[in-house]
Amino acid sequence: MGLLSAIYNTALSGRRLAYNSRLKKVKKLPAKAVSIGNLTLGGTGKTPAVIAVAGEARRRGIKPCILTRGYKGTLKGPALVSSFMTDPSKASLLGDEPVLMVNRLGDIPVVKGRNRYAGGLYALDKIGRDSIDMFILDDGFQHWGLYRDMDILLVDATSPFGNKKLFPEGRLREPLQSIRRADIIVITRADAVNRESLLETLQCIKQYHHNIPVYTASYKPTALVSLSGETQGIDTLKNKNVYLVAGIANPSYFKDILHSLGANIVKFKMFRDHYVYTQQDVESIGREAEEIEIITTEKDIVKLKELKLPFNVSALGIDFIVEDAFYDIIFHEDV
Repeated sequence: MGLLSAIYNTALSGRRLAYNSRLKKVKKLPAKAVSIGNLTLGGTGKTPAVIAVAGEARRRGIKPCILTRGYKGTLKGPALVSSFMTDPSKASLLGDEPVLMVNRLGDIPVVKGRNRYAGGLYALDKIGRDSIDMFILDDGFQHWGLYRDMDILLVDATSPFGNKKLFPEGRLREPLQSIRRADIIVITRADAVNRESLLETLQCIKQYHHNIPVYTASYKPTALVSLSGETQGIDTLKNKNVYLVAGIANPSYFKDILHSLGANIVKFKMFRDHYVYTQQDVESIGREAEEIEIITTEKDIVKLKELKLPFNVSALGIDFIVEDAFYDIIFHEDV
């Protein structure tokens, strides 16, 4: 382990020890709390997973509330995201992921706030105790300050643990031994790798947590959604020339999905994850695209809506697909 990773690990261990020794208090909300998180920096598909779990909770008659940090959002929390949604220009206050969650889930409350315990209390006060049966923590695996009844850990099949080194030498936010804290593991983007690669990831997981239930998940494209909210079927992409724009952690997977739908990708412009677009960016994209249809992600279109767009753009809607047994474990106490 290099010097910088060793310093990071020391700070991490000190923080964990503070909670384990009760120098820092782990607080508990008066409702079931389920965390969805990961061990690595970058995307494992947490947002679609959070949306799917919240939607499934509603289908089973459970009233969920999502607690999210709202990464890159400048608004100091806690705040109920839906109360800011009437003005698209305020998306930058909230972060792209909370806005996407509200767009997809409608009346399911989403609360932005770095402190999830404070966010949960805020939700209970604003919405009412009888309106919340469960809290879902977005990116909560490292949020030690709040007690969780269940930790769901997502592992990206296309790059499970990077080089297996801690940040900044690698992509790990915690050592691999932390897998032992998880209650369920979902290997995401399992359809993008071969069987041997999948088995290798599974064997690595089982080294640290032999009996943990492990599921595989994929992301299914569902529709093209315009700025105005109108939808088109994904079959319209077949043999169509498209210009892709993406500021996400795993842009190559987004590109692969478009390829699988038969689209002819003329140009692919990538930005860093959670990139904040400028007017200059969109004008440059418009010039380069000319008459070619522009396709982006649901996260990116949230930020693009804030700007004056010299072109039409659509987002590819994606759903998290996993077997029902995964949900049965999460909700078995609530049905």
